[in-house]
Amino acid sequence: MNRTLACSVVGAAVVALDGTVLTVAQPALQHDLDARVGQVQWTSTGYLVAVASLLVLAGRLGDRYGHRRVFAVGAFGFAAASTGIALAPGIGAVIALRVAQGVCGALLQPATLGMLRTAYPPDRLATPIAIRTAAIGLAAAAGPVVGGALVSSYGWRSVFLLGVPPTLAIGALALVPWRRSAVGEGMAAPDGARAPAPAPRHRSVAPDRLAASDNAPASQHQSLPPSPRPGSALAALDPGGAVLLALTLGLLVQGLDAASRGGGAEGALLACGGAVVAGAAFARQERRVAHPLLPPALLRSAPVVAGLAVLLAASAALFGALFVLTYFLQDVQGLDPLGCALRMLPLAVLMILGAPLCPPLQRRFGPKATATTGAALLTLGVLLLARLDAASGTAPVGAAAALLGAGFVTLMVTATSVVVHRAPAEHAGVAGGLQQTAMNVGPALGVAIATLLLGLVPDGGFVPARGAALPALTLVAALAVPAALALPGRAVRRRTRPEPVAPGA
Repeated sequence: MNRTLACSVVGAAVVALDGTVLTVAQPALQHDLDARVGQVQWTSTGYLVAVASLLVLAGRLGDRYGHRRVFAVGAFGFAAASTGIALAPGIGAVIALRVAQGVCGALLQPATLGMLRTAYPPDRLATPIAIRTAAIGLAAAAGPVVGGALVSSYGWRSVFLLGVPPTLAIGALALVPWRRSAVGEGMAAPDGARAPAPAPRHRSVAPDRLAASDNAPASQHQSLPPSPRPGSALAALDPGGAVLLALTLGLLVQGLDAASRGGGAEGALLACGGAVVAGAAFARQERRVAHPLLPPALLRSAPVVAGLAVLLAASAALFGALFVLTYFLQDVQGLDPLGCALRMLPLAVLMILGAPLCPPLQRRFGPKATATTGAALLTLGVLLLARLDAASGTAPVGAAAALLGAGFVTLMVTATSVVVHRAPAEHAGVAGGLQQTAMNVGPALGVAIATLLLGLVPDGGFVPARGAALPALTLVAALAVPAALALPGRAVRRRTRPEPVAPGA
């Protein structure tokens, strides 16, 4: 495993682990800091809003300044914020540091995909993405168990120290000079092979220009364009578009979160209305600027848009269904948290075991057929959950959980690989940011839908067969089917000769 893949896998796994262990630590945190439930909830909401708002901008920064640099900043910042939370004296400090942790997580997450896109050719990209997905599934499954053991033995503060050593290690690893290849930034030469020597640079190029061009392919160092003025460098990042997009996503996530809480309808409508206004302003801004935050070439790519739609629908259906299932198992069937986790264990097992099988399936049958099969499995799993009643035993719950795991991991690996490798290499960070945005907004949307519909049937909403939430989420899962049908029919084949590098790419 080369360093690119190691950093990507560990970075993604640490973020996934941090999200699941916190749910176990929240009751102890509330008691120790004498906080209100609403304050404790903001330890999750503040993080989610910060991440969702800044993912695309973080991807753009990686495209411009190098994914390894942005990754290292995010890793070190994430470790520092985690340490600060473990030492926080009160709930206000915890919330503020969780927002800071979300900002660093936003820098970290798109870079994990951006580094893979620039390090691997398209025909080899599915396997590292599958390894990354399996690591996320393993971390998410282990989070509640590890978190419960840490909270019981050492208190809630130990949960936040868990990810500090690995994030410091991968941050330092990302800054170590790597051998390069013609594929792109961050790709180590194969074991036993020597990295190709970089092309000689032009003698007239100033030293500061050479340092700024470290992230460009070697073939581009021979003739560099004029150094951009500071103002044009800032304009190329589209700061106005970044602010409007952050405002749009932040208000949307806040509105969905408010809708998922009882009595939050007025705040939810206000926040969602603000998101619509900010979104319209963002669209107008993108049409007027010379360097839009979301490149038109990326948005015109049908495979990329279809892949994002698959991820949004699948994550909304999965997390909304798990939200309802958790209440059903604990409040209706009377299981404790451990018993509930064991009933849903097939989901985690299928995600871990299924991820390595997805790349050969894509090569054999193509992304369209693979993702369509995954969407059908996910939809069938949610449909089986919707038929559960109070007397349902372990077998139907386990079967539905297995279908959810098999379907979701197939969709996640396939759609992510399509989004990342069908995007132009110079926009790999933005593509990774959009993928992570879909994976953050989708769960908030699914939980909000489930909460609203659970309230419509107060006497039987927690029993899936008597409620409206899971039937509606079945329809949401089914939306992934037409999106999957829009994916490419064939996987990217191995090239027999390298593609020429376009001047000024």
